[in-house]
Amino acid sequence: MSNLLRLSFRQTLFAAFLLIAGLLAAASLGGLFTLERVMAQSRAATESASLLTVDARQLVDLRVAMERSARQYIVLDDPSLLRGFTQAADDATRLLGEMRRHELPPELSAQWLAQLPPIKEELGGPKASIQQRQDALDAQFRALDRLNGQIAEAVRRSGEARNAALQAQLEDGRASVGTQVLGAIVLAALLALAFGVWLTRPLKRLERAIAGLGENRLDHPVDIRGPSDMRSLGRRLEWLRLRLKELDEDKARFLRYTSHELKTPLAALREGVALLEDGVAGPMTADQREIARILGHNTATLQNQIEALLRFNAAAFEARRLDRGDTDLRGLLHALVQEQRLQWQARQLAIHVEGEAPVLAVDAEKLSAALGNLLSNSIRFSPVGGTLSITLSSQASTVRIDIQDQGPGVAPADRERIFEPFFRGEVQPDDAVRGTGIGLSIVREYVQAHGGSVDLLSDGPGAHFRIELPHAND
Repeated sequence: MSNLLRLSFRQTLFAAFLLIAGLLAAASLGGLFTLERVMAQSRAATESASLLTVDARQLVDLRVAMERSARQYIVLDDPSLLRGFTQAADDATRLLGEMRRHELPPELSAQWLAQLPPIKEELGGPKASIQQRQDALDAQFRALDRLNGQIAEAVRRSGEARNAALQAQLEDGRASVGTQVLGAIVLAALLALAFGVWLTRPLKRLERAIAGLGENRLDHPVDIRGPSDMRSLGRRLEWLRLRLKELDEDKARFLRYTSHELKTPLAALREGVALLEDGVAGPMTADQREIARILGHNTATLQNQIEALLRFNAAAFEARRLDRGDTDLRGLLHALVQEQRLQWQARQLAIHVEGEAPVLAVDAEKLSAALGNLLSNSIRFSPVGGTLSITLSSQASTVRIDIQDQGPGVAPADRERIFEPFFRGEVQPDDAVRGTGIGLSIVREYVQAHGGSVDLLSDGPGAHFRIELPHAND
């Protein structure tokens, strides 16, 4: 196992492919050898059966030659005819020996050979009448005919038995090959599953670790086990986690320093300006009062900018810490509309929430903040007595939230920068306080933290914002 851990992901994957391929190759070769053995047995059996059939036919021909020579010898008394009979009988004896080696039943061979001595005795015995000798030969050769028929039947039965045995062997071979192939496939599938689980487990850990770093979950150490290169990548991610944790701590210290070191003297400065305006240090001239007023206004503006910066940085930091839970978006939107009832009723607006959407796993608090900012902006820019529409819809892989008002919209020159921090567009409502320019930036931070997107569409006349969120954290 330790040797396997020293392998890289690529080497482990290559080894898995080789092992599975070797297993399937071994099963294929085993099946090939089994089929080759059965084919060899089939060829041998076929050859033996063919030889037996040919020998049986040749035995019949030798019996005919023997009878012809014997009958002619009885009539002509020619020694050459006797030698012809003897030669045919010797050939038949040798042929029966070969047939016994090819599994001819020995008793049939013995019975056939047992008919030869009486025939030879009749040919070499005292000369009787030709008719008597031919009658005696008829009986002997009829017996050989019956034996030839039994031999032919035995050869036929032997061939059928061989065919049946070969069929059984073929079925056994086929079953054996099927078992081997099926076993190899099952084992290969188990090996592939085991290697797949073993190789994908570190990938899933890597995915979770990267997602944790992206969502700023920096308190959990990164520990990746598996192939050597995966463990090396895990160590690099652990180094990155520690580095990001240090940067977050530095950022938090910087924000605390900014909050304390800037806001405290700024508050003292505002108090001093207020004292001057109240005449605590003595009466001021009109020019001095104007200067004090300018100082007070700019001091308040600077304090608002510092607080907006702190809020934006806090929102950007919190956007990476999502606490997801199943959320009904329609119910969430209705709750936001009710929370801002006083604002939209003061402007005599009509707000319509339409459409349906599936339950999503989102951070309800942060998504509420994003939607609340968009809703607040739309209310602030809407004309008195206007209509504001909120539409939910579900696409193949996303859920859309469209918020559209009847206000003046966004100037074409501002569209590219509308989501930048501290950017305030050219078009501002006349009857509302000028904003800090961080609301839409916070909206984008929270929506992008959920893997979604927010866009300003150009289908006016009012502003039309569209948020798209992926289904089930896709």
